[in-house]
Amino acid sequence: MIEIQNVSKWYGSFQVLADCTTTVKKGEVVVVCGPSGSGKSTLIKTVNALEPIQQGDIRIDGQSLTAPGVNLPRLRSRVGMVFQHFELFPHLDVMQNLTLAQMKVLGRGPDEARQRGLSMLDRVGLSVHKDKFPGQLSGGQQQRVAIARALCMDPIVMLFDEPTSALDPEMVGEVLDVMVQLAQEGMTMMCVTHEMGFAKKVSHRVLFMDGGRIVEDCTQDAFFGDPAARSARARDFLSKILDH
Repeated sequence: MIEIQNVSKWYGSFQVLADCTTTVKKGEVVVVCGPSGSGKSTLIKTVNALEPIQQGDIRIDGQSLTAPGVNLPRLRSRVGMVFQHFELFPHLDVMQNLTLAQMKVLGRGPDEARQRGLSMLDRVGLSVHKDKFPGQLSGGQQQRVAIARALCMDPIVMLFDEPTSALDPEMVGEVLDVMVQLAQEGMTMMCVTHEMGFAKKVSHRVLFMDGGRIVEDCTQDAFFGDPAARSARARDFLSKILDH
């Protein structure tokens, strides 16, 4: 479903991604982890071309993001993205946030878009808040609205960029519960996260990044269950997060 082939990216003279290659199969949940500044968020943003790449290729369901004339808005509509800081429109109520892209990008009528929005809002347990504005919701509720908004577009892939890192600890669980449900339903997911409990529970594979490179690309069992076989940098990372 996702093919990342020899992807490199620079900011000026600073190389932020170096020859990254991996694939994500349909229905697979892949967690991307690693120290701050390792390129995790940049990598996931290249998957829907929010960050352009200078070398390599990325394909979504067989379609190259770098091909001449590619319709990026249409391609992005099939790749749901959930950000660290929700990115909801503060001046629009919840239903308007859920229906705007459906009508503008997918061409759905207001009634169809609203029905889809209500269905996805019910899926994340927030139907009673449909007429509120983002500022009237908790951080956890806003992030669940953001997930519902992405699902309204009928994505074939969901990308999560540290979706719980801006939340109070009490709100993390309600967002992870929705993500676990999506994973169990077979949604193809690529998730940058520091929540190792979530990674152990639902991921099929773990990518560990350091210095802009994918240092480890292995099954979840191998990553957490056989640290001695991991690279020195991954062992150091695991020792620090699993001891507490």
